[in-house]
Amino acid sequence: MSLVYLGAAFLVIILLLALRRPLYQAILGGLLAMVFLYRIPVAAIFTQTAHVFTDWSLLSILVSLYLITFLQRMLEARSQIKLAQEDLNGLFHNRRVNVSGAALFIGLLPSAAAMILCGDIVKDNTDGYQNPKSQAVVTCWFRLIPESSLPTYARVLLMASLSSVPLGSFMLGMVVPILTLFALGYFPCLARLPKDPGTPRSENRLRDLRNLFLHLWPLLLILVLILAFGLSVVPAVAISIVAGIIVYRFSIREMLSMLRNAWEVKLLLNTFLVLVLKEFIEYTAVLETLPDILSALPIPAYLIFAILFLLGGIISGSSGIIALGTPIAFAAMDGGMPLMVFLMCMAHAASQISPTHICLVVASDYFHITLGALIRRTLPVALAFCVLMVGYYNLLLILGF
Repeated sequence: MSLVYLGAAFLVIILLLALRRPLYQAILGGLLAMVFLYRIPVAAIFTQTAHVFTDWSLLSILVSLYLITFLQRMLEARSQIKLAQEDLNGLFHNRRVNVSGAALFIGLLPSAAAMILCGDIVKDNTDGYQNPKSQAVVTCWFRLIPESSLPTYARVLLMASLSSVPLGSFMLGMVVPILTLFALGYFPCLARLPKDPGTPRSENRLRDLRNLFLHLWPLLLILVLILAFGLSVVPAVAISIVAGIIVYRFSIREMLSMLRNAWEVKLLLNTFLVLVLKEFIEYTAVLETLPDILSALPIPAYLIFAILFLLGGIISGSSGIIALGTPIAFAAMDGGMPLMVFLMCMAHAASQISPTHICLVVASDYFHITLGALIRRTLPVALAFCVLMVGYYNLLLILGF
């Protein structure tokens, strides 16, 4: 019954979104349904809600969201994103490359708030050619590709640790899935986008490349601090902001204005409620019931774990199902690189359609569409990716990896 109750709570969220209620109202409806169905005590309600503020791994998501929004305001105030867009046009003179390349680059930042920066570039390149729903799908699909394989993301490190698969071997195995993700996003979403950005061709691409680095140095600094010095997102972004204040010579009046403008109440509230929803799901321990339910299915073990990672990822996010399912999967099957790649692909597909994924919440808020509309548009492509990865997993086994 535990899983049925969760399905009922999710149905409440879906129905409220279908009735075009704001996301925060839909999530509140789901939370109330969970409290009623699971009979969650009042003390547990306060404890799980307060956990968002007492657990730095959760609170840091809200803090980084604010800081990245503040950094965006800084870059906008000095037209740095717009100038970087002109640099990309000069370098590639291809609107499709601008969209996909910029999204992949910004995807190197392990922060949901990077969706805002990515959305800026996607919107600038596709306004007049795509509606907000398509823009949101493009932003999410390409921005999230790096999350599937880069060790800058916690879920990759977690699965590698639990499976004992070397990261180098895993990343080599992920080359085909990454190319598949790019193709699945490119042909439906970008193939009809005009290549010509409507600007003159560059007369000096080396200069454009240099200018691109000059205009995006705050983002590059964050990447260096994270990858080379091992800082987490919050201190890395904070350092970049301080450096930007000095380099761009912002006045106190400008700073105060940006401090106010970066306070996106709706975005922060929606993100907070999604975090509370995840805490409630963890409290119910519903994920722990999935393996027993799925083990009764008359299908091969690898497909059982594929369903487990897909459903579990949709319910509580990829990190939760990776922590729960990886030890079980590698204990039940001959593991190695193929199994880790396969399970990560399922978890990644789930992250593209999960209502508990913060990145989707940020994107839907940015483009002013419902979360349900974004998930409906992404669902067929995500499922197609899962089917293709079933074939790829079996191919890896045939080839003896």
